[in-house]
Amino acid sequence: MREWTREERYRVLQGPEDIRALYKRVQKSAYRQRYHVQPITGLSSDPNGFALHKGVWHLCYQWCPWGAVHGLKYWYHVTSKDLVHWQNAGIGLAPDRDYDNRGAHSGSAIAHGDDLIFFYTGNHRDEDWVRTPYTCAAVLGEDGRPRKLDAPLFGPRDDHSEHQRDPKVVWNADKQKYYIFLGAQTLDKRGCVLVYESERPLSGWRFAGELKVPGYEAFGGMWECPCIVNVGGRDVLIFSPQYTRLPGRGESTNHNIYLIGSMDYDTLTFTPDGPYRHLDYGFDFYAAQSAAIQPAADSDAAGDGARAILIAWIGLPDNHYPTEAEDWEGSLSLPRELRVQGGRLLQTPLRALEGLREAEIAPDGTLPASCELEVTAPEGDFDLNLFTHADGSGGLQLHYDATRQVCRVDRAGMDRRFNQQLGEALELPLDAPLKNLRVFIDRSSTEIFANDGEATFTAHTYPTERELHYAASAGVGLRVWPMARSVTDEFVL
Repeated sequence: MREWTREERYRVLQGPEDIRALYKRVQKSAYRQRYHVQPITGLSSDPNGFALHKGVWHLCYQWCPWGAVHGLKYWYHVTSKDLVHWQNAGIGLAPDRDYDNRGAHSGSAIAHGDDLIFFYTGNHRDEDWVRTPYTCAAVLGEDGRPRKLDAPLFGPRDDHSEHQRDPKVVWNADKQKYYIFLGAQTLDKRGCVLVYESERPLSGWRFAGELKVPGYEAFGGMWECPCIVNVGGRDVLIFSPQYTRLPGRGESTNHNIYLIGSMDYDTLTFTPDGPYRHLDYGFDFYAAQSAAIQPAADSDAAGDGARAILIAWIGLPDNHYPTEAEDWEGSLSLPRELRVQGGRLLQTPLRALEGLREAEIAPDGTLPASCELEVTAPEGDFDLNLFTHADGSGGLQLHYDATRQVCRVDRAGMDRRFNQQLGEALELPLDAPLKNLRVFIDRSSTEIFANDGEATFTAHTYPTERELHYAASAGVGLRVWPMARSVTDEFVL
């Protein structure tokens, strides 16, 4: 693994010629995705600025141009009209002010009248490398480029640690106020959320207090990427607790969880209805962010209020992946529509993804590099192994235990192994017997949706040239569709 100097990681991008040759090299990778958003070069991580504005979806990803390394962060901007077909729009935010001189870090966006406003963390460091995080804003211009405010909206609080970041902005119609939920850490290193309020999105922000979540006063060491979304009349709190190990999650100390409950803006209290659940049970899923839209008249969600759409980073902080050797890494998950049912958050692939299906192929044991599988489960235990060798050995092994209602996913059998120290097998628990799976395979990722979205499992997967097959137990029903390209990969800065 390459060792990067600070100067290399925090080099300022001067123009297209700085990375044009790197872009051409990256394009030769066998693992470039066909229908997932991915970096043009370097590292992509958290999804940022996810919002619908004037019929166009805007999405950014945190981006370090130079390689698969966390260094000077930009926002890279992509757009879509259907959440399926994405086009590169160039740099959204660059670290070009004193208050963000060492990075434009994660945040969100909201439509306000004719404006689309981005909120982000400006990562400032002084000459001694002491960090000061600022909460900043920018407004989308007519040319499609965000324009920053001259000064931050507010700075950090000194009664919490330097870890104050990832502003999620929401509008509360009952209070006629905007709220910012900011991931934070107390001075004694407990994770929390700071809440700010204002009647106007670009001024007048004042500290309202620390979010109270009964039962979670000492849960994790930092809560990254907090998000509150109302789904079918229920409040859902999503966040990424760091610096803690959770049961059944191996040695990982970075997670993405959710709580269903109710949010009281008078007392700044989120009261959970039950225990936390993992937003995704896979190896590589983090920093999820939601956006809400009003449903179309013919939508299944019509009459149920706004639809909520979620997207996440396929990856984890501090993890390492095979494409690092090619100077790029990461992608974003497929957008998922959210519903609450039976005390669980259901995540389902967008119906529009079916438009990417090419002609269905007979299930002959061959696995296209980019495809969708529709799996009908038999009664009882069964196995489904993906990316196997021609003889059926190896691969990503999925075993369903009907007695426990648990899927166990093990990637130790794949040729390219990575992050082994964190564990190579994880379980996906279900509340009901397994009936079906939808599996979306792209060239370096696999996303599994069980029981119509009851639970999901996301993993980076890097099959070699001989891992082009699959094997299934008798009785497993299988349909296979190759998937067309939907994400453009043009060199746009």
